[in-house]
Amino acid sequence: MRPKQIEELVKIVERSAIDELEISRWWGQKIRIHKNRGGVAGTGVTPAPVQYAAPPPLPVLEPVMAAEPKAAPADSGKFVPIRAPMVGTFYRASSPDASPYVKEGDVIAKGQVVCIIEAMKLMNEIESEVGGRVVKVLVENAQPIEYNQSLFLIDPS
Repeated sequence: MRPKQIEELVKIVERSAIDELEISRWWGQKIRIHKNRGGVAGTGVTPAPVQYAAPPPLPVLEPVMAAEPKAAPADSGKFVPIRAPMVGTFYRASSPDASPYVKEGDVIAKGQVVCIIEAMKLMNEIESEVGGRVVKVLVENAQPIEYNQSLFLIDPS
């Protein structure tokens, strides 16, 4: 607050019947003006200490570990992975109440839709590049996935 404004407030308090005036500004500045009626003439201007709210505590950030992939079967060398062609969210079925496109043990053909990956609000059907039996589903439903992440293991024999 400017000194000229404070002087005007002091004059208002002197001329009025009020004994004390306190003004708080939205940025934390406070000014209190009060009349000394205890035998000492004059008006005292006492700037109150500025009180600031304590900033909220910073959130504690903990390292996020990538989800460990499910253990692959022991003979995974002969299995062909179906990999994610993009980053997105993995879905096993076309809707929450629909049955999954494929389950472990299913026999699939080349070009068959095995899952959906949602990327930027677009649903992308992922087709198998190889025919065979689904040995393992490596990703949980509605889990975020990375580019080239293995989604399924297929036994082509």
